Amino acid sequence: MLDSDMSSPVTGPAEIVYFEEKISNTSIKQASEYISLDGNSLSTDDLVRLGKGEYLIKLTPDAEQKVQAARNLVDEILASNKVVYGITTGFGKFARITIPKEKLTQLQENLIRSHAAGVGPALSPERTRMLLALRINVLAKGNSGISMETLQQLIAAFNACCLPWVPEKGSVGASGDLAPLAHLALGMMGEGKMWSPRSGWADAKYVLESKNLKPLNLKPKEGLCLINGTQLITSLGAEAVERADLIYRQANVVAAMTLEVLKGSTRAFDSNIQAVRPHKGQVQVAKYLRSLLHSETHPSQIAESHRFCDRVQDAYTLRCCPQVHGIVSDTIEFVKGVLLTEINSATDNPMVFAETGEIMSGGNFHGEYPAKVLDYLAIGIHELSNMSERRIERLVNPALSELPAFLTPDGGLNSGFMIAHCTAASLVSENKVLCHPSSIDSLTTSAGTEDHVSMGGFAARKALRVVEHVEQVLAIELLAACQAMEFLRPLKTTAPLEEVYKLVRQVAGPWKVDRYMAPDIDGVTKLLQDGKIWRVVKPMMDHYHSTQSVETRVFSPTTTSRVDNSSNGPVTKKRRVSKVSLVQN
Repeated sequence: MLDSDMSSPVTGPAEIVYFEEKISNTSIKQASEYISLDGNSLSTDDLVRLGKGEYLIKLTPDAEQKVQAARNLVDEILASNKVVYGITTGFGKFARITIPKEKLTQLQENLIRSHAAGVGPALSPERTRMLLALRINVLAKGNSGISMETLQQLIAAFNACCLPWVPEKGSVGASGDLAPLAHLALGMMGEGKMWSPRSGWADAKYVLESKNLKPLNLKPKEGLCLINGTQLITSLGAEAVERADLIYRQANVVAAMTLEVLKGSTRAFDSNIQAVRPHKGQVQVAKYLRSLLHSETHPSQIAESHRFCDRVQDAYTLRCCPQVHGIVSDTIEFVKGVLLTEINSATDNPMVFAETGEIMSGGNFHGEYPAKVLDYLAIGIHELSNMSERRIERLVNPALSELPAFLTPDGGLNSGFMIAHCTAASLVSENKVLCHPSSIDSLTTSAGTEDHVSMGGFAARKALRVVEHVEQVLAIELLAACQAMEFLRPLKTTAPLEEVYKLVRQVAGPWKVDRYMAPDIDGVTKLLQDGKIWRVVKPMMDHYHSTQSVETRVFSPTTTSRVDNSSNGPVTKKRRVSKVSLVQN
């Protein structure tokens, strides 16, 4: 018998027992708003919100009709005694073995129990919610043959936040995410462990009973309906791409702050430069940077203070942000498009087509699509941390920054940001290993039946780890840039960047003497993960674009131009922005 947080409601009162697997119930919100699933219109953002507990689930009437029609066809096949894979036969290598009618329910139950062979730590409640929600969405397409009764039980469990124990390891990504999805189904059968906000981890049967829910009684084919598919890869991938999109946008804000305190030039972001190499992401990043840095709308005293310096151009990690950050944006857009299709795809086997009366075996369960793009996402998003770590080096190195070494006013007695930079370097180095594609590997399984697999589960897990490291490295850079700002006072930067500085200072004060640094890094990482840096600057960026129809071009002695400004003193020229520079977000 499993250790449990909760005793049986039949034999005694529900008495909570705390132990090491207890999870705070504050991590998931209490939703009241419903989202209607139809198997065709769920977005990656919707799925992440479902994971956070922002929505309850219901089906559209059209989805209910399609699900019922598919089940009717399965029941007709059963009544006719036809031999169909997975319905009246064994699985994989046993596909040629016909199962007696009286054992078809046992066949499905055995499938779930034997395939629940995952290992490792369990998915968090948020990620389990995403996994369950996505499986419900796929079943709602009406190509799986599940009964409405069973599907409604899954929805009821989701809405009650009854979440099975799902180990994160064990999937090779074809035939789908069999082991994780089997654990998901096992909990719904009242076996194994399950989590709810009230009980914590407990025996699944008792958690369901405490919510007045019944364990699943699987009908023929329903075991296959619950475990064939790419939902682990895709749900984790949805979180990875949404977090990647958010940190990409904020990476441009952090880079702008670093360029400002290092007294860099904005000329590399001129729209004319982007117009002759008009990649979408490159144009977008330059547009972001122009709206954050010195302009007539948002003037900067720091920028004005070094206009007449003798520096001709900046290092690549400052000057080439549009080109390097830009491809990250384009990568995210591509990955999100593939995952959007995958989220709303039928990935079962065999597939049920009620409109033609056919049940066909195919390969939609193969995870190569999400596996490949998540490897690509990891490679793309990692470049933000590569750039960021080098900018941190420029901030802490007095030979490159003209600032105190390691950004401390009393070096020697204090070490300042010395080891924070080492932390960033270690994370970037780990990312370089994690960016090795898992989807280039394949091992034959199921006695040669499944002779090519995607390894997409690992692609998804490591993509998430890479994104997390990027968030942490950028948090260190942002802390360092704000500390550098202290040495430039009383000069002010632009209004958007001053707001960023104020927000950071709410969680991490200036460094006057050495102190425990980890909480500051954690606090700023949380600001980035919550999107607060982006939210504080976005209205001011929009204001720049709505009020300044011409581009500010600041000239200095190192600017080459046919116009001779030497006798007229400082000149600020404005030029109307070309259409390519006005690409929207």
